[in-house]
Amino acid sequence: MPKQKTNKSVRKRVRVTGTGKVKRNKANKRHLLSGRTSKRKRQLRRTEILPTSITKKYLRALGEG
Repeated sequence: MPKQKTNKSVRKRVRVTGTGKVKRNKANKRHLLSGRTSKRKRQLRRTEILPTSITKKYLRALGEG
């Protein structure tokens, strides 16, 4: 049986933590930032843990599930 290929676009966007959760960066931090408040821009710097309902789908795309 052939191996599952890793989805390279997903691999560039997310990371798997040591406990198996999937972590990603938040969107809307690329351009047109002058209209956003400092608080909003600061909050967008944080990473986000994906909900468990879609974690399995992402892990399968990464070839880990």
